[in-house]
Amino acid sequence: MNIVILDGYTLNPGDQDWAPIEKLGNVTIYDRSAREEIVERAKDAEVVLVNKVVLSGETLAQLPKARYIGVMATGFNNIDIEAARKHGITVTNVKAYGPASVAQQTFALLLAIVNRVETHSQSVFAGDWAASADFCYWKTPLTELAGKTIGLVGLGDIGSQVAKIAAAFGMKVIAYRKHPVPTDGVEMVSLDEIFRQSDVISLHCPLTDETREIINRENLAKMKSGAIVLNTGRGPLIHEQDLADALKNGTIAGAGLDVLSVEPPKAGNPLLSAPNCVITPHVAWATFEARQRLLQMVADNLENFQSGKPVNVVS
Repeated sequence: MNIVILDGYTLNPGDQDWAPIEKLGNVTIYDRSAREEIVERAKDAEVVLVNKVVLSGETLAQLPKARYIGVMATGFNNIDIEAARKHGITVTNVKAYGPASVAQQTFALLLAIVNRVETHSQSVFAGDWAASADFCYWKTPLTELAGKTIGLVGLGDIGSQVAKIAAAFGMKVIAYRKHPVPTDGVEMVSLDEIFRQSDVISLHCPLTDETREIINRENLAKMKSGAIVLNTGRGPLIHEQDLADALKNGTIAGAGLDVLSVEPPKAGNPLLSAPNCVITPHVAWATFEARQRLLQMVADNLENFQSGKPVNVVS
């Protein structure tokens, strides 16, 4: 079986082993594929594996041998699912490979804001501590998480992991979920109460018409002036200009973001110049261990398809 991986670099820049996939067929791996390269590279493939490469209906029509598309991620909005179905192509994705990794990054962003470790470390290396008249100093206010309220928008695998860590910090955990499920240690509340009660709001919901730009001017105005917004979910959950304005005028205190609406961001993205905003380049999923699990799960999906018992099929 001919297998083509069109954008393997993000999942495996060289620190992983492709062996679980290579044992399943004749594998050709490309680090990256431009739009105009896709058809030529995948035209003879029965299996096409992608992370973020877009496979449109027009492209799929030019891949007559394709029987299977394996998305090496959870999100599959880069695949024209209706066109795949029309052409008899099975599409699968991978779920729950990185809740621990994403939850860890969520708190890395939060701690970067409330403890300002980088700011103080840079200050020390700049000579400020050596020149200090006192045994300690702080460049910014420092905030303790214990006793603060964290509001989770979404309480799936990742949100639940964040809730456990928050509880360990001594935080009160409240959550909004479209279909509430009783959860130990978590108070289920309305979305309006999430915005009004939370000292920290963390986004862990899917991107839908209902959740798109859920962080907007109206909802930001409901929040405490000392509140912090975290997003390790999807960039379009936030109206970026509204959040940038809220940070500039002090409506809220800070934001920690691992995702933006366009990635890589355009130079004019207003959040790139917003104060009290920490941004990382969509790395929450990318710990070595999470990528190792992801690669194995991609292989497992393909092996199940080959055996006639596909799993994790996108409908």
